[in-house]
Order: sequence, then C-alpha cells, then structure tokens
Amino acid sequence: MSHSLDDLLHTSHDLYQIQTSASGPEGSLPLTDQMLRTSPSGDLFGLSQNVGMGWKADKLLRKEVLMLSTQGGMKDSNGEPVALGYHTGHWEVDLLMKEAALQLRKEDAIPFAAYVSDPCDGRTQGTVGMYDSLPYRNDAATVYRRLIRSLPTRSAVLGIATCDKGLPAMLIALSSMHELPTIIVPGGVTLPPAHGEDAGKIQTIGARYSNNELTLKEASELGCRACATSGGGCQFLGTAATAQVISEALGLSLPHSALAPSGQDIWKEVARQSARAILSLEEKGLKTKDIVTDSSIRNAMVVHAAFGGSTNLLLHIPAIAHAAKCRIPTVNDWSDVNKTTPRLVSVLPNGPDYHPTIRAFLAGGVPEVMLHLRDLNLLDLNVLTVTGKTLGENLTWWEHSDRRREMKHRLFQADGIAAENVIMSADQAKERGMSSTITFPVGNIAPEGSVIKSTSIDPDVVDENGVYYHKTEAKVFFSERAAIDAIKKGGIKKGDIMVVSGCGPLGTGMEETYQLTSALKHLPFGKYVTLITDARFSGVSTGACIGHVGPEALAGGPIGRIRDGDLIEVRIDTRKLTGHLHFLGSFEDEQSPEQGAALLKRREQNPAIHPAADLPNDTRLWAALQNVSGGTWKGATYDVDRIIQVLSAGEEALNKQDK
Repeated sequence: MSHSLDDLLHTSHDLYQIQTSASGPEGSLPLTDQMLRTSPSGDLFGLSQNVGMGWKADKLLRKEVLMLSTQGGMKDSNGEPVALGYHTGHWEVDLLMKEAALQLRKEDAIPFAAYVSDPCDGRTQGTVGMYDSLPYRNDAATVYRRLIRSLPTRSAVLGIATCDKGLPAMLIALSSMHELPTIIVPGGVTLPPAHGEDAGKIQTIGARYSNNELTLKEASELGCRACATSGGGCQFLGTAATAQVISEALGLSLPHSALAPSGQDIWKEVARQSARAILSLEEKGLKTKDIVTDSSIRNAMVVHAAFGGSTNLLLHIPAIAHAAKCRIPTVNDWSDVNKTTPRLVSVLPNGPDYHPTIRAFLAGGVPEVMLHLRDLNLLDLNVLTVTGKTLGENLTWWEHSDRRREMKHRLFQADGIAAENVIMSADQAKERGMSSTITFPVGNIAPEGSVIKSTSIDPDVVDENGVYYHKTEAKVFFSERAAIDAIKKGGIKKGDIMVVSGCGPLGTGMEETYQLTSALKHLPFGKYVTLITDARFSGVSTGACIGHVGPEALAGGPIGRIRDGDLIEVRIDTRKLTGHLHFLGSFEDEQSPEQGAALLKRREQNPAIHPAADLPNDTRLWAALQNVSGGTWKGATYDVDRIIQVLSAGEEALNKQDK
C-alpha cells in the first residue's frame, strides 16, 4: 500500500492544542534533614519520579519490592490480543504480576515492575532464530541483574517466568543476588486439547505430512487446537516445565507452585502467596545465599532425575550454581545422581503413560515427588526455602495438608486418573518398568562425554538386559537443515546412524535440534535410527538421540572427523546408565576403539564443517566467552576471571608479536 506524505502524516487540528506545563502532584515529599544531607541524589530524585508516576506522597517511605517478569505481547481491556507475544508462556504472566502487585500494596509495600521478555524455542526450530536461543539466556540474566542493581532502594526481588530461556535466566539472575531476599513465581502450564495432540507432537506435522502420515486437513486442524489455553508453558515435561520444577526444588519457589494451570484462580493465588512470602523473608533477614546452597543444588538434581526432566537443565543448573557461587556439578555428579535416583513421574514425553503436566500438578507436583525421595533418604531436608521453613518442615505440612487431598481428588474427578498412576513410589515405578533418566556415554567420538535421555529409548529396540546396541555405517550431515531434508525426502531409513556435527556453540550457538528428534519419534522407522550430534535437544525429545557430544566439532572434537561410511558402534545400558560411542574404522577393516581413536586423531577435520553462515556476531562472542569459561559442561556461562586472564594473555602475546 502506497501513501503520499500528506496521507501518511495527516494530523487532526485538535491534536495541535498542546499543553506546555502542569501543576504537578499535590502534597510534599516525606523528606527529613538527615535524608537531604546524607542520601544519594538518586534516592531523592527517585521519590520525585514515584510521585510523578502517581504514587501518593504520603505512602512513599515503605519497603520497595522489584517485580521482574518475562511478559510478552499486549492485550486490550477485555483480554483480546492487541499485539501477540512470542509464546503462550509469557502471554498471561502480566496477570500474575498484577496479583502480586496488588498483594504487595495491600501489605503496605511499594511494587515496581520491569520486563525482559523471551523467545520461543518451538517458534525458532529449524530457523536462524535458533542461533540466538541459548545465548539469549545469558543476555537476559545480565539485563535482569542490571535492572535489579538499577533500583538501589529495593528491599527484595520477585521474579515471574515460565519458559525455556526466560525462567533459567531468571533463576541465574536471582541466584546471583546473594545478599537480597528473592522468590520466583513459576508461570504455569497450558492445558492439552480435549481432542487433539500436545504441543510437542504437533511440531512434527511437517515431517509426518511429508511422509504421508497426515493429510493436509488433519495437519491443519490438529495444529489449530494444540495450545488449548492461551497461557503457560507447553503440556509436556520439556525445558519450560522442568525449569519450573527445578525452581521449586531449589527452594526458590513456594511448595506446589510449579506446573499450575495458567489463568486459573489456583495459579493466581501463588502470586499472592509469593508476595506475602517475599516480605516475610525480608523481615526475617533471610537472603538468597541462605537458600541456594550446594545442598539445594544437589536436591534439585535429584528431583530432576525423579521427574525425568529435560537434558537442557544440564546446561542451566551448573549456570545457576555458578551464579550462586556454589560448587558446579560435574558429569560424574550427574551420573551418580541418576544412578541412585529412581524416576517416579509418568508424563509426556517419557511415559510409560503420557499424562500432560497439569496431571502432574494435580497428583501433587514437586512436593509429592519429594515425599517419596524423602522416604528414600535422597534429599537434604535441612535446607531453607522461601517459606522461611526448612524443606523437611514444608514436606511435613504437605503430607497432611487439605490441599494435597483436594488436588488428588480433583484429578480423579476431572480425568478419572488416580494420582499414584502419575507420581509413583519407587516400588510402583519399578513394577511399571520405569528406569532412571539420563546416561552419559563416552568413547573415542565423545572423549569429554555426551548425553542421552535413555529412559525414553523405545522399549522395542532395547534387549532383555536393558541394552540398546547399534552398529552400522554413518550418514554424516553438517547442518540440521541438511539432516531434516534427508529425513523428509527419504534419505534416512530404518537402521541408519545419523551424525550431525558442527552444531555446537561455536557452530550454531548450540542450536536445539527438535526438528530431527521429533520427526524420528513420530515416524514409524524412527525408533530404529540413532542420532549423534554436538548440538542439544528439546526437553521433549525422545529416542536414541545422543547430544552434547564433547568436544564439539569446531573445538577440535573427533565428531568433526567422522565421514560418510565410517563404522560406528553405540551401546547404551539403560539400567546401569553406562554407554559408549566408538568409531571402529569400516566394515572392511574393523578396528578396536583404541585403534579408531588413533585414526581419528590423524585425520583432518572435515572441511565441510564451519560456523553457520548466518551466525550472528552476538552469538559468536557468546560462544567464544563460554568456551574459555569451561564450555557447555560448566553451564555455558561466563567465568569473568578466566575470560580476563585469557584476554590479558592474548594481548600480551600480540604485543610481543608486534615487537
């Protein structure tokens, strides 16, 4: 549509009646002699700003609480969209902000609100937007910290967040506020459609249609219904839901707050309760450093294993620990936790019954799981939480609470599901054949390790001893786009091993390759295919998919030297949680793992591997900084002292070279 300047810039004459001064707020600031003589000018000017925004002058000198959220989009007065957000997870958190703010006002505190929205990993799957996904987490955490420090008069911080990057960023930022009381309100979940598919499966409609598994009509109708309510994270235990679980397991969120149904009264009540709790923490002098400790980090890892959570939390929990100045968990720590912790929760995408996350909430959520873990002596019950009580005290309350009984009753009343079929005891889980969550295979392809959600390998391809074994020639790809193209066009068949390399932090920002894993999950031959990559996976990924291979190809990792036709052996023991990935030469000249390692070492990196052409400079910088900080196994975070050391050494070397 073309406009003349007169058309484009036409202005009604009435708009020219411009006011040039105003009387200003009535009353006077509650200043004292001491304030004027000793307070920073910023504190004094802040009072002027507060009354300028409409706060009453006689209500200024009260506790100030900063509320941060991931809010996105814009609604009109009746809730209809004026401008869309990126995803349902941040579409309704403004309602939580309002409930918390009103409660703070009721408690005679002054709420402040600021926002740092977040992207949607589902929306950016298979696009260049995915190159910004993981790096964004660090950026958002930085901005949150800057916002907190930029309100020097705040007494406490309340964070509200929901999804894959916004909530981990909030957890990292608030965990670094060692001397402040902080609390997090999880943003909840969306409901599944009464008739249709969940938001994880619906992301495979392109691959299924291309393989004649769906008609155009079916794909269109299923896609329309997938997000059955307008707010909350996806209905499966992906990264968004797992991050909510971890927030509560750390003690940073109130008991039974994770996975609440977005938009409903029970969800809004969590915001009001959290507002009261943060004021109580401030009054008692309890700070974040009292809550996020080595022991609470360990508890969170145990709960992660019991839920069968997203492998993306292997990136986020170490980053939280780093921010909190706690011990950073190692691969061995993760392995130990997963070997000793039974999986107790039966939900999407792990099964064995594919319950949506709302059912996990009604079955008792995090505290119900923790009751079972308490009975197994797997938790430190002495850690403090945002209730001001210990975890042990919280669990005793939960065990005998009306809320626990009412939730389980509602689950059976609404869906005909018994709570113990969603959250099980260790004995029940064992009877159902539920295995622990994650295995960390090593080998000459992954000398630093790799990750597979072994609990979700299809039982049909696991032998009677719980072992998944696959040995065949590799089909090698150097981008997710090339790999998904092969799947859609018939280039991948039953029995293949796919190797997708060059997709780690230095190549793509460590993109999430859910396009691949979801297609393999929902195509009939997919369970017979193994995927190996230095990229990462969505929290809803399942199958024989091995990611986080380290070192990544562009950091000199052996995965970057694998060629088409190379003989690859994969063995995953899903019971003992051990495994390996080996290059064994070729079928014509099979070699031992040691010989294969030596051959790989002599090979040059495949010349086809290079950073993605569209990789943003922002992501290149993030990748370099996290690489010298310990890489993905230390949470892809920034070790500032190490970065400065490397920069200084590099500068010194360059100066010598110039001379």
